Amino acid sequence: MSSMHANPSTLLSADNITLGSAGAPAGKGLGTGLVAVGVLLAAAGLGLGLSKGGSTAMHAMAAFTVGVMSVIAISLGCLFFLMVWSLLNAGWGATIKRQFENVASLLPIAWLGLVVILIIEIASKGLMLQWLRPEFASDYLLAKKAVYFWGVGGPGDLPLFFIARTLFYGAAWWYLTHIVVGNARKMDATSDPATAAKLAAQVRFTSAWGLPVFALTLSFAAFDYLMGVDFKFFSTMWGVYYFATAAFSGLGFVAVVLAVLLGKGKLRGVVTEEHFHDLGKLMFAFTVFWAYISFCQYFLYWYSNIPEETAFYLHRKTLGWQYLGAFLMIGHFAVPFLFILSRHVKKVRGLLMATGVWFMIVHVADIFWVVRPMVYPTGDGPGLGGAHLDVLGIGGVLLAFLGLVIAKVGSLPLVGVNDPYMGEALEHKNYV
Repeated sequence: MSSMHANPSTLLSADNITLGSAGAPAGKGLGTGLVAVGVLLAAAGLGLGLSKGGSTAMHAMAAFTVGVMSVIAISLGCLFFLMVWSLLNAGWGATIKRQFENVASLLPIAWLGLVVILIIEIASKGLMLQWLRPEFASDYLLAKKAVYFWGVGGPGDLPLFFIARTLFYGAAWWYLTHIVVGNARKMDATSDPATAAKLAAQVRFTSAWGLPVFALTLSFAAFDYLMGVDFKFFSTMWGVYYFATAAFSGLGFVAVVLAVLLGKGKLRGVVTEEHFHDLGKLMFAFTVFWAYISFCQYFLYWYSNIPEETAFYLHRKTLGWQYLGAFLMIGHFAVPFLFILSRHVKKVRGLLMATGVWFMIVHVADIFWVVRPMVYPTGDGPGLGGAHLDVLGIGGVLLAFLGLVIAKVGSLPLVGVNDPYMGEALEHKNYV
């Protein structure tokens, strides 16, 4: 039945927009189980690596970092779209916003992974973050960046500025999600249009100043925990590069969630092919945007030819990493670009779901390509013999994150039933 001809009260009936009752949320057991298994796997990976020390400990930390920065990117991407839609008064997305909210709400929990990395790195005096190592205390380039890393002091001292930045990321992300997502939850509990409008206005005001804060915290978190793995490397485009993969992965993840819910017979007439069409357009746009930013960063380094910059790419063009780089060029851009170029693909739930799953694969591969080559810079690593650390570290974090999403989705209405733009979204239709 077309949403434009269906009774809104029928479309928004409890049977259509909930997975379980308030007393027995659907997916709670499955979600909790996945979280427990994921945490155990990630802890096992870290435990195995740290117990052996050396490059094995670095390997385990790198895998955990890949997992943590991957899920943080997904959550940040969802938060970004929520704030942009609020500022633009975009009504078409009201029926799909709840799933963006569910994923964005997990950002403070994902941030706890950074706290784990922070504690281990400081306690070990630098596993992946080599600028913490005593042997680099006299390095010329590190001395030039000491103010950024430590604030005061230098190698051997407690990196207070680094700790403060990490705590600020958590505080900023908690507050933004508290308002943007929390107010949407409050709308579920009120039927007063004036109250709902007031809550929406608060989200809009917070988003206005929150987007610059979002941009700064995203960029500096990427500097600290991705670019900081090689303290000699620097890039003026690194923040926007991480933003590109955040927006890309957030869209792909939500596309999968929505497709699964529709497959379970929920949201019929509420989320239609028109919404998938627009979601597909955004997925297509950020496929191109990621490729544009990636190429521009590479091109700048190619023609400037500064050793501190080119070393990053030269290392990833050797020791087998060049094959992963080629995979990213094809799989992260060419394949999704050609696939979702078609209007038909954007409108078909199953095809867009497959695209979303592929987005997740290449997203994790992208973060992996950034971090993992630093573990064995001379190619003397264990090869496939150390793959279990990658499976445990990356897979454990992703599994725990998936469990949290499942539990969250099943515990709340699948849409914001009192969203001021719900009527507009139910009648949404594309004309291009």
